[in-house]
Amino acid sequence: MTKRWLLTVWLVGLACVAQAQLYDPSAFDKKYDGLLKHPGVQIESAEAINQMYNYKFYEADKDFRWLRLRYPKHPMPYFLLGLAEWWKIVPDVDVTDYDDKCLMYMDSTITLAEKLYDNSENKLEPSFFLAAAYAFKGRLYAERKKWTKATFAGKNALKYFEKCKGNAEFSPELLFGDGMYNYYAQWIPENYPLLKPILMFFPKGNKQQGIKELEKTANSAFYTRVEARYFLLQIYSMENQYDKAYEMAKYMTEQYPDNPFFERYYARSAFVIGKIAEAERLSKDILDKISRSQSGYEGVSGRTAAYIIGYINQHFYKNNALAKEYYQKSIDFAKQTNATNAGYYWSSVLALGKIATQEKEYDQAQAYFKEVMDKAERKSSQYKEAKKSLDEGRKSRREERRKRRE
Repeated sequence: MTKRWLLTVWLVGLACVAQAQLYDPSAFDKKYDGLLKHPGVQIESAEAINQMYNYKFYEADKDFRWLRLRYPKHPMPYFLLGLAEWWKIVPDVDVTDYDDKCLMYMDSTITLAEKLYDNSENKLEPSFFLAAAYAFKGRLYAERKKWTKATFAGKNALKYFEKCKGNAEFSPELLFGDGMYNYYAQWIPENYPLLKPILMFFPKGNKQQGIKELEKTANSAFYTRVEARYFLLQIYSMENQYDKAYEMAKYMTEQYPDNPFFERYYARSAFVIGKIAEAERLSKDILDKISRSQSGYEGVSGRTAAYIIGYINQHFYKNNALAKEYYQKSIDFAKQTNATNAGYYWSSVLALGKIATQEKEYDQAQAYFKEVMDKAERKSSQYKEAKKSLDEGRKSRREERRKRRE
């Protein structure tokens, strides 16, 4: 009995020692210098990453901090903490509340990744984190119009992307940089000719190749899979591939039903391709979440959703009263987000002008059309349509006055 008891104590003690070694952060830090593709680490972080993308930041933060405890000298946990701050910014990039923490975590990522780069034979993993952290810093600085800092961060990101280039066999995460560079290196000079002289010193891009590389990343990567899909949604829209945008947004909303960015794109792409009932349902859901102050749901999503419902009521249900109510909501959301220079504002005001014309409120209609012409870009369809409607309205009123005199 005594021998059996001693054996039991010895085994329990041995198990405790083994468990302590297993969960010792420093032991893990020494054992794994390749966390990026380690399946055990991916299993550990998967739930937290899913919580983050579904806007459950409190739950994700706890798990990311646990990863930081496990791997204190590795850049990955800090990068994920910074990525969570970035996704708090995504719904409305004009909000600056999360800038400092996002930049702080990305700076910590860079510091640890530089140490890992200097002390590791494998340069690819630290290069990935350096490229990614600098890229996010550059993106944020660009949003804040801090062009010097954005340029510096962008150059560093490109330097490390170049080190990762062509090494997707090591990890599919590295293909993300290839796809981003190839697409935007061609897209930027096509859309911003003034930047051509700056980009002439960099390798030429290839948009179609970039899209293929991002699609491969979206299907095979772990950490950058959702980021690739985030960019693909925007790229498909820019390339007028609305069916692809719809399918991607629908899938991502099913995966992350409380992610405002994906749900907004789902509603918008459904609307564009004519899935009216679906677009209406999603738009009402967005407005309901805004009314409940749900995390991430705010004015940018609101102006999209309200415009869609206004349009549907005007053109499909022939309910001008409800249409006017929702167009006004879209206008109010646009003003809340300082977006009176954007399409949903122009289109909502233009629609109110057309309804006012139908209801023979000609003075009000003229005021709406003049507002569009004052705010919209002269080359935009809204400006041209407002000008045409204003001219036609003036002509109709002159004709009415002439008939009265006769």
